[in-house]
Amino acid sequence: MSEQYVLDLREVDENQVAVVGGKGAHLGGLSRIEGIRVPGGFCVTTDAFRRIMAETPSIDDQLDQLSCVNPDDREAVRTLSARIRRTIEGTAVPADLAAAITRALARLGGRAAYAVRSSATAEDLPTASFAGQQDTYLNVVGPTAVLQHVSRCWASLFTERAVTYRRRNGIDHRTVHMAVVVQQMVFPHAAGILFTADPVTGNRKVATVDAGFGLGEALVSGQVNPDVFKVRHGEVVARTIAAKQRAVEALPAGGTREVAIESQRQRQPALTDAQVVRLVQLGRRIEAHFGRPQDIEWCLADDDFQIVQSRPITTLFPIPETDDQENHVYVSVGHQQMMTDPMKPLGISVWQLTAMAPMHEAGGRLFVDVTRRLASPASRAGLLDLVGRGDPLVRDALETVLDNDGFVPSLPDAGPGGPPAAGRAAGPPAPVETDPALVTELIERSQASIAALERDIRTKTGPALFDFLLEAFEEHKRVLSDPLSMRVIMAGMEATWWLNDKLREWLGEKNAADTLTLSAPGNVTSEMGLALLDVADVIRPHPEVVAFLEGVEDENFLDELPKLAGGTEARDAIEAYLDRYGMRCVGEIDITRPRWRERPTTLVPALLDNVRNFEPGAAERRFEQGRQKAWKKEQDVLSRLRALPDGDGKADEAKRMIDRVRTFIGYREYPKYGIVSRYFVYKQALLEEAERLVQAHVLPEKEDIFYLTFQELHDVVRSNQVDGRLIQQRKDAFRSYHALTPPRVLTSDGEAVSGAYRRDDVPAGALIGLPVSAGTIEGRARVILDVAQAELEAGDILVTAFTDPSWSPLFVGIAGLVTEVGGLMTHGAVIAREYGLPAVVGVAEATRLIRDGQRIRVHGTDGYIEILP
Repeated sequence: MSEQYVLDLREVDENQVAVVGGKGAHLGGLSRIEGIRVPGGFCVTTDAFRRIMAETPSIDDQLDQLSCVNPDDREAVRTLSARIRRTIEGTAVPADLAAAITRALARLGGRAAYAVRSSATAEDLPTASFAGQQDTYLNVVGPTAVLQHVSRCWASLFTERAVTYRRRNGIDHRTVHMAVVVQQMVFPHAAGILFTADPVTGNRKVATVDAGFGLGEALVSGQVNPDVFKVRHGEVVARTIAAKQRAVEALPAGGTREVAIESQRQRQPALTDAQVVRLVQLGRRIEAHFGRPQDIEWCLADDDFQIVQSRPITTLFPIPETDDQENHVYVSVGHQQMMTDPMKPLGISVWQLTAMAPMHEAGGRLFVDVTRRLASPASRAGLLDLVGRGDPLVRDALETVLDNDGFVPSLPDAGPGGPPAAGRAAGPPAPVETDPALVTELIERSQASIAALERDIRTKTGPALFDFLLEAFEEHKRVLSDPLSMRVIMAGMEATWWLNDKLREWLGEKNAADTLTLSAPGNVTSEMGLALLDVADVIRPHPEVVAFLEGVEDENFLDELPKLAGGTEARDAIEAYLDRYGMRCVGEIDITRPRWRERPTTLVPALLDNVRNFEPGAAERRFEQGRQKAWKKEQDVLSRLRALPDGDGKADEAKRMIDRVRTFIGYREYPKYGIVSRYFVYKQALLEEAERLVQAHVLPEKEDIFYLTFQELHDVVRSNQVDGRLIQQRKDAFRSYHALTPPRVLTSDGEAVSGAYRRDDVPAGALIGLPVSAGTIEGRARVILDVAQAELEAGDILVTAFTDPSWSPLFVGIAGLVTEVGGLMTHGAVIAREYGLPAVVGVAEATRLIRDGQRIRVHGTDGYIEILP
């Protein structure tokens, strides 16, 4: 019976995480790889840990207390976790368990020295690298000391860091168990870490070796600067030899100490180039075994490498799968759609089925392959120009990839390859007349198509619904690719570019089009923000309604409103707003995201801000002020142009372009509104189908369909059978994708390229971004990551990761905008210009570098932010 408490490492493989923990399972797997040497040892299994916990009755109450504590209450976490550790360390190891461990030690050589390492069941898993979460003890000599350190490892499951990490990542303390790995101690000449992919750039073909003298602990814990080698295609391509002043060595009686390294040895490389290359070959073998890039701890004794740890590198962004070995360059769709959060599988597959270009998934995000367009000189220039106008960081990233000799092949012509990054049809559209009736016609076409969809989908259920939807997706693409729609969008954008370029050349004015497009007519997204001001006007006179809304938590609150004075008018106003805009939400390109109509409480904070911060009639005044400002700007520009040589010609041309931009720029937002309107119709039909699957006991809950692709859901509806494990895997994967930051540009080598602005015309310490809406404003920064948590006051500057159209109701109440993602023609930029808000987008790590409540100055004309003292 006692033998299940101990397993030799050679008996273990990576499928036994539940028995020997993540580290033990990985080490067992490593020891089975041909040519890989792992120090001999054994695992004290999780059965032993459970036995200890069962024999310590007070632990249960302490765990109950721990699970109730707020993870941010550091004092309570520290006190409770310390008490649990003391309890575990103070529990005597039962005699049969101690005997099993002592017998295993005898088989390894009794009085030798050992490394005793904790190995938790949730550690070193592909989705959550728990590096440094538990403890390791080196050079532990003799059975008594080993038993004592096994107890310490059990207790290390409850360090303050490990407890907080689990609470933050939704991991129940009771579901995690601790095994312990005991291995023969290696006394190395050198030790360190090998990453089989470059941990900084993500490049899977570049391995990085960190090396220092003595034991690896000094290096792992960051006490010593290591030598760093980079290896590509079997040769060292870069090396940095550090002055290694200290090393950690083993003491004869047990334990370790830090020692100074004699000065003549400090600058000697810890490894020769030949050793580095040999180590990387071992690393590639380990990577191939585990099927993903690894972070490997190694040591070198007598010119022989031993591997003491291997875990997946969880910070790397995944690479889209392809069926060839060619080089590929991918551009992020999320950076153009203002939605860089991960999407669920149904959301990804519906977007792929309705998009105008083939799209590739990785890490829960979508990418467009632009390799073919970069390969041909003719299409390359057009692509770089298009993306450069929108987001200079994408252009810079693509140019960085192009500078990488030979990565992008050179083709004589693009052929049938890539659509442009934004997924819109290529080639210059034929110009259109400046006629508002064109916009009216396009909107009527879109509305008619949506009305037909709503009418025809009602009768469709089961497999017939999916056949119908596949046809509807084709109609969806037909509406999106309407040549007239393309021409109108391009006309508005080209007129904007023309005005900015020419007025800068002729008058020295930067971004003049920003003011000239204020309150442009027909912009459905900016109208949405103003319309919520009108709803606030209905609610403001009724204190009972306002008080009720301040306490709202239930999504059925609209049904309760008529019981209050003024409540019927309030409900009708909110209902009318939802009828027009209820299909919108944050991250709306993902069909699985809850819409405002499904979760109307999302709008309540913005609505209450409007009640508090505005006077009646604000929407109309706001729009009119913008219109007047644009008109005055137009008069000013035209009179200054007339004073120039050939002034009348220049002024006439500018007037034509101003009329053109004001006629067409508002329509830029409409196709997205059409897409999202159609999405909500698709979603409601799919959720009704999900409800039938729940009633038939095929699915436990409706939202499970979000973790299936459209085709998989179609199959489930046909067969009435679902793979519950697949859904659970998808849920776990989706959760893990939140920790990944999608790059603007990604290569098939895994290199994540962010791009840089390469500017030297900004003050020291300023944060650089892209100027998208002119003006300078000072104010309080409000760093808001969730639109539903926003509480804004007049004069506040919104700082956030990205703003899709659902954020525009907040725009009416702010003085300026800063985002981490965005381009000149993305939604946040268009609406900021429309409302006259100084805005800078594409500011790397803005939500981390700017603290909530700090005073900042936003330079919307010059594209930078100053943090004020």
